[in-house]
Amino acid sequence: MKPVVIIGGGPAGLTAAYQLRKAGLPSVVLEKDNVVGGISRTATHNGYRFDIGGHRFFTKVPAVEAMWREVLAEADFLRRQRLLRIYYNKRFFHYPLRPANALLGLGLWNSAMILASYIKAQMFPQQPEHTFERWVSNRFGERLYRTFFKTYTEKVWGIPCHEISAEWAAQRIKGLSLLSAVKNALLQQQSSNKSRVIKTLIDAFDYPRRGPGMMWEAVAALVHEVRLGAEVQKIIWSGSGVESVETSDGNHVEGSRFISSMPLRELISKLSPAAPPAVQTAANGLKYRDFLTVALILNRADVFPDNWIYIHDPDVKMGRIQNYKNWSPDMVPDAGTTCLGLEYFCFAGDGLWTMQDEELIALGKREIETLGLARAADVVDGCVVRMPKAYPVYDAGYSEHLRVVREFLGTLTNLQVIGRNGMHRYNNQDHSMLTAMLAVENIRGAHHDLWSVNDEQEYHEEIQDRRTPHAVTA
Repeated sequence: MKPVVIIGGGPAGLTAAYQLRKAGLPSVVLEKDNVVGGISRTATHNGYRFDIGGHRFFTKVPAVEAMWREVLAEADFLRRQRLLRIYYNKRFFHYPLRPANALLGLGLWNSAMILASYIKAQMFPQQPEHTFERWVSNRFGERLYRTFFKTYTEKVWGIPCHEISAEWAAQRIKGLSLLSAVKNALLQQQSSNKSRVIKTLIDAFDYPRRGPGMMWEAVAALVHEVRLGAEVQKIIWSGSGVESVETSDGNHVEGSRFISSMPLRELISKLSPAAPPAVQTAANGLKYRDFLTVALILNRADVFPDNWIYIHDPDVKMGRIQNYKNWSPDMVPDAGTTCLGLEYFCFAGDGLWTMQDEELIALGKREIETLGLARAADVVDGCVVRMPKAYPVYDAGYSEHLRVVREFLGTLTNLQVIGRNGMHRYNNQDHSMLTAMLAVENIRGAHHDLWSVNDEQEYHEEIQDRRTPHAVTA
């Protein structure tokens, strides 16, 4: 019996392999890197462990939760309280919003102007609402948009907010507004009405003791076969289906069905024979934002209490900073030290991406001192990890490009695409896993539309809690 061939050993690909194993179906996972987990891997340096970005384990999908608990023991999960702040104008602001903290940080006059801007936006919303800039301004007011959204968002994506699709904002922050944020912040402190439904952001999450890579390393050990360093060079197809794939070592891998989590642009480029010209053009129009982490080891036991901090400061290139010790004490081998992850969003080939590691570490040391988070002299070690194609870009043209690619892929009846890059959709880990689970069910005879996963554009971290408002959990 030919196996199901899975391209990519990240959360989506490994979830597919795990579900196939449970169903008694053979599979082979082809992963081009020498480590599993994709963007959810855990990197290591001299005994220090750090994420490629922070990866919280919370979900609204029971099947995903069940898989996590099947793979890791309960003792391997830590329950963590979420603490994050925004660094703006040399001040720290709690997120979600705390009215007193925001009022003190912004000042009475600026707060009044933000409220006036919000009222104006409610009375005279800007139409059409095609861009991130207009979507956010209509819900928070233009002044708050420029205060708390514009600088950071443009750091992340590398393009102006008026060129980012409103679809991304709708997917990530639907249902939140300035008024609801203030109401929820107040109600969480004051209300004891257990029947009240409060929509807010999760304030607690689970986290594996040794980072998210602990999960995916465990899954890889359970599935039928994972080939590391097996980069797919050709995807051989004819008629209405894929026949085999050829890897960088010259091996041909035949399969009955194929599941791909590789970036769509790469998938189309590797088809043999080549895809139609219009499909190639559309695929080449799909853009990605790349990402690098500068991990700094400090000889200080405590630096700041947050899990992570968003840096809304145009004077530094850093976009976000993680404190991995606050995710789990097992992330550092010495309790008297701290490992910080300074996150930079870039494009492969640009100035940041091509800087030498030593230059990036020196940049990180200068920036943590500029921000007043730590002294450069406290840094005793460091390393750099680069992650290409970390974020699919939702620019003005992406939707039409994706439509053309999707239409073509629909003709390859034994190929399914899953996950964040496999579908060019900014899915969280749990939604990527769900697409994999449904893909396996399709192989077993179901008829799920994978593109409908999270298509309701519900904010991934938003929950409704019918319990005591101050006891909100994921």
